[in-house]
Amino acid sequence: MRKRTNIDPKAVIFDMDGVFVDTGPQHYAARHKLFAEVGHDFSVEEFRSTFGQRTIDILRQVLPSFSNGDLQRLDAKKEEYYREIVRQGLEPAPGLLLLLRDLRARGYRTAIGTAGPSENVMLILGVLNLKTALDVTITAEDVSRGKPDPQVFLIAARRLRVAPARSVVIEDAPAGIEAARTAGMCSIAVATTHPPEELARADVVAKDLVEVTGEMVDWLLEGERDAA
Repeated sequence: MRKRTNIDPKAVIFDMDGVFVDTGPQHYAARHKLFAEVGHDFSVEEFRSTFGQRTIDILRQVLPSFSNGDLQRLDAKKEEYYREIVRQGLEPAPGLLLLLRDLRARGYRTAIGTAGPSENVMLILGVLNLKTALDVTITAEDVSRGKPDPQVFLIAARRLRVAPARSVVIEDAPAGIEAARTAGMCSIAVATTHPPEELARADVVAKDLVEVTGEMVDWLLEGERDAA
């Protein structure tokens, strides 16, 4: 195997919801409204246990008797509700802007790797005024399989022209952590939507992005965690 060097391109791939921005309340409000319309009480516990999964996959689990066409229409309606709420305003996750500047100064390429629709992602980046802050954005339209399948992260790395082994994923959900591991990438979990014990398979678990630094990412990629 070729030895890695400091001049190899390196990348950080961010999940969107729960990492780049706290959209949990907006997603819950949109899903709760949608499910109420079909007679299902979508609880907070149910939302937490499925956070990070695609809405269409959650709909299939909750409404197995519905046709695929009906599920797709419900999925689209949920996203309409969600965008209506997001347009009212969002704030970047605490620590995000500082981390992006730190990573850029250290030569990292950056990407979003999310199961969210591109319309949602571009809306959020526009609201946050961060459309030019990333090199690559991978959304639901770019993939055919959701997390924990690693497809979204592998596509992001390929478009960034960075090897998976030189990529670090920042995630908030167990499904995303598993996707990163399967992709052969290091991972940092932020305990913003799940308790730390559910994220233990990540290489590092942080409270939030305030605790994540470029130095931490360097440490992961250079293999120092193995020698510690």
